[in-house]
Formats: sequence, structure tokens, C-alpha cells
Amino acid sequence: MYKRVVLPLLFRFDAEQIHHFVTSFLKFSLAIPGFRWLARQLFTVDDPRLKREVFGIRFTNPVGLAAGFDKNAEWVDELACLGFGFIEIGTVTPRPQAGNDRPRLFRLKADKGLINRMGFNNEGAKAAASRLRKRRSGQQLIIGGNIGKNKMTPNENALDDYLACFHDLFDTVDYFVVNVSSPNTPGLRALQEKEPLMALLQRLQDENRRKPVAKPILLKIAPDLTDSQLDDIIEIVTTTRIAGIIATNTTISRDGLQTDAQTVEKIGMGGVSGAPLKQRSTEVIRYLCQQSGHAFPVIGVGGIATAEDALEKLRAGASLVQVYTGFIYEGPTLAKEICKVLAEEVDYSHLQKDESTH
Repeated sequence: MYKRVVLPLLFRFDAEQIHHFVTSFLKFSLAIPGFRWLARQLFTVDDPRLKREVFGIRFTNPVGLAAGFDKNAEWVDELACLGFGFIEIGTVTPRPQAGNDRPRLFRLKADKGLINRMGFNNEGAKAAASRLRKRRSGQQLIIGGNIGKNKMTPNENALDDYLACFHDLFDTVDYFVVNVSSPNTPGLRALQEKEPLMALLQRLQDENRRKPVAKPILLKIAPDLTDSQLDDIIEIVTTTRIAGIIATNTTISRDGLQTDAQTVEKIGMGGVSGAPLKQRSTEVIRYLCQQSGHAFPVIGVGGIATAEDALEKLRAGASLVQVYTGFIYEGPTLAKEICKVLAEEVDYSHLQKDESTH
């Protein structure tokens, strides 16, 4: 029913407007007494075979919601009712910013994809932390904090922004993700180069180790990196001893799209997500895992719309997976459908790696 009736109706409206409508409707609906319990019964798979321990954190299942869907930590408890094992908020920046001009989110229906150039629109790290602090006494939920720099902050001062976000969110999230791979903040991807990235991650790790209990720090990388650059990433991760990698962010490539070239050109700049990203993100996961000898965990994201897509990422070496665009196209049952298959998959147990192997 979702894909036959609901999705065509939603797709008649602006993508960003409908996102806010749907999330507001979800929050309103689950505030009705009994509806939150009902949603959990309908959308959650509670099976011990799905439990994972990765970078020291116990996950009830390996299917998460990627950053970008809930930038300001407004709907984490509601989204948790849809069966996710973890939710990543952000990307947040130290100071609030409006992001790029609208329209900035576009559907590629023929490709089951999206193009976005949101530009880290968010209310700032302190606002997100305040919301998370108010809900921490509620249901247990693994929350990641995806952090970035403000658009107006020059790259030579980027470290200050990442440190500010790190400190603001530290008491309210379970792990951190350093985002230097979004194509929608001018110059941001230059921070993926070996020297500045090594310095950034090392300083964050130094601050992390000063805390009474350090928290996992992951790096989110672009799918457009060359093998040589991926080799640098492996060296950086092993040298700084951060917890792992999220592979991958959106791509600037327009290769292989089914949407006509004129439409794509009219949309303009932005990162492509969804099905067009599936193959490349899996290639990056496989390369990182094989070349590093599975030295660190990888969270696989990019083009996951079915259980088989998730299994493909896990078989390539991912320890966990995240969805975003597939969640939009497939609907609220996606996490449940993936978890049901993973729980029954004969070879899924062989994909699980003990934490000590990382």
C-alpha cells in the first residue's frame, strides 16, 4: 500500500516540505496513548540473533538510520519505534546555520535516488544536545552524533568547530561521526586529504582520551575517493586508532543515472544517494575491509533498499548498516523487513565478528 498509494501522493509535493510533514505527523501520531506501543509491535523485530557488539557498543540490531534524516534530534524516539537499532543525528555544526538556498532536495524517481545540497542546515550542536538531554531518561536507544564545520569557518580553523561539537554533544550521544565528506559545504572535502585529516582526528582522539570514558569516533568518507586515497584512510584510521569508518556519503558522480540528462543538469549541484550509490559504496566497503585485514569496523550505507542490499554490505565486510533514501522509497517497514531476513539468514552468523577482531 505504501508504494502504490502513499508514496505517489507524497511525491506530488516538494521533497523537503513533505519530509517535515511526515515527521511531524509521526510525532503527533505517536503522542496518542497506545500508539507508540502499537508501532513497536508492528515495526520492531526483537530477536537475540540480531544483537551485535561493535566498537564496544551493544546494538539490538544492526540496522540504523543514517545522518541527515533527523538533523536536530527532534524525532529520535519516534523513529526508534520503526525498528532501528541505532539512529544518527546531524550533521550538526557548532553554530546554527540555514544551509543552502531552496530548493535543495530533489527526487530521481527513475533511479530510486535523491540529489541533495542541503548544506548542513541545523540549529546547532547545543540545541541538539539539549533535546537529547531531555530524553535520555526514556527508552534505551543508541544515538550517534554526526559533526561538521560551519560553512563560514575556513578550513584552517575547522578543528575548532569539530572540537566544539564534540564537547557539546559528548554527554548525550553514544558515538561520534566526523563528517568531512559532504559535497555541499565548499572546501569541506579537502579535509579528507591525508595531512589535515590525520591532524583533525588525532586532536579529537586526544580530547576523547581526556574524558573519564572515551567514546567511539568514526570517520564518514566519500565514495569518490581513489584506491590510493582509501589506502591513506586505512593508514589514518590505524594510526589515530579511531573506532572505524562509515562508507559512504553521497557521490558527486552522475554516471549511470536513468533520469534524463536534461533533468539532472537542471537540478545542478549536490550529492546523489540511493540506488545509484549502491555498487560503489559496496566496493569501498570491500576494499577497506580486505586491504586493512578487517582491522576496524565499517558501517555500510548507500543504496540499501532491501534485505539483500543489506546482506551485500555485510558480506563485503560491514559490521552494521544504515539506510536513508531506501527508507523514503520503501517505507516505514524497511528496518523490520531487513531484520526479519537477517535473523533467519543461515550465513548471517558467519558475518558477525567478535569485537576483539577489530
